[in-house]
Amino acid sequence: MREERFHIAEWYGQPFLSLTDEQRVELANHQVGGAAMSKDELARMAELNLLSNQRRLRSAEAKRLEQLHEKLLRQKALERPCPFKISSAHPTCTKPGGVCSIRLYQQEGDGIAPVAGNKGRIRALCPARFHQNGVAFDRVGELLLEDSEPKRIGEVGFLKSTGNLDSAPGEDVGRIDMILVKNEEEDTSAIEWVAVEVQAVYFSGKNMQIEFDHIKRTDGKLSMAREKRRPDYRSSGVKRLMPQLLTKVPTLRRWGKKMAVVVDAPFFQSMGRMDTVSDVSNADIVWFLVDFLDNGDDALFHLAVVEEVYTTLDAATLGLTGGLPVTKSEFEQRIKSKSNLKHIAR
Repeated sequence: MREERFHIAEWYGQPFLSLTDEQRVELANHQVGGAAMSKDELARMAELNLLSNQRRLRSAEAKRLEQLHEKLLRQKALERPCPFKISSAHPTCTKPGGVCSIRLYQQEGDGIAPVAGNKGRIRALCPARFHQNGVAFDRVGELLLEDSEPKRIGEVGFLKSTGNLDSAPGEDVGRIDMILVKNEEEDTSAIEWVAVEVQAVYFSGKNMQIEFDHIKRTDGKLSMAREKRRPDYRSSGVKRLMPQLLTKVPTLRRWGKKMAVVVDAPFFQSMGRMDTVSDVSNADIVWFLVDFLDNGDDALFHLAVVEEVYTTLDAATLGLTGGLPVTKSEFEQRIKSKSNLKHIAR
C-alpha cells in the first residue's frame, strides 16, 4: 500500500498542484503580515474617503488619509490578496504561511496526486475559505430566511461581561461569526435574521515551515510532505465548536432562532454518529456542509454547499464528542486493569 500524507491543497487561494515550480518557491518565500492594514485602519480610510466627498478635510484628517493611502499601496505591493474574503474592500491574506487548506496525497510517478474518494477531499484550515463569493451564506439565507441574498453583518457581540479582572461590565466577551438579515421590502422595526458559525479545522503535527523550506531547497518540485500531519478534529470540534454551540444555541432557541453551522463535509464526517430530525422546524442547528470542487482548469476551486443536515443541540453534542460512554462496569474494569499494571510496575 502506497504511503499517504497530508500536504497543501490551496496556497494563498491557488490550487497547489496547478502552481508552477517558480510560483511555489515565490510563495514559500513570502512572509505574511508585515504590511497588512488593520480592520480599524481600513474602516478609518473608508470613513475619511466618504467625508472628503462631503466637505474639505481638516489638515490632520487629510494627513491621516494620505498616510493610510500610502499604507494601502504598500499592502498591495507586499502582501498577497485573499480571493475568498467578501467583507473587505481590500482583502489580504493574514494567515501565517498562507495555507488555506490541506488534502491527502499519494506518490504518483515523480510527483504526487490526491487520494481518490472521500479521504482525498479538501479540508479547510482558514475560516475565510468558507466565504468564497458568499455562496454558503446565500444558501443559509435562502433556506432559513427565504432570501437568497441576505445582508451580511460580521462578528456581532453576543455575550457581555458582568465585570471581572480582565473585562469591564458590558464589554463584549463573545461574538457570533456572522448574522444574516433578511432584506425587507417595507421599512419595519422588526427584523428577520439567522446566526451563522463557521468552523475550519486545525491540524496536528510539525510546523508547515518545514515544507516551505523543502520547497525552496528543491526549486519548487512537487513531492510528498516531509512530515506527517493530520486534521485535528478533536480540538476543532470538541474544544472549539462545541463550547460555541453550548453557549449560544440555548439562548437562540429561547429567542426562536436557529443556528447555522458551516463546515466542510470531511469535518462533519469525522464526527460521531448524529441523530437527525426530518424537518428544519424541529432543528436547533442546521449544518451546511461544503466541498471545494475542481472546475477542470487552473482556476480556483469553487465552493459548493453539498448537503444540509438538521439536528438538535443534544444530538450535535453527542456527535461532536465522537463516541458513546462505556458502561459503568466496563469503566471500573478498566480502572482495575490499570491499577494492577501500576501495582506490578512498582
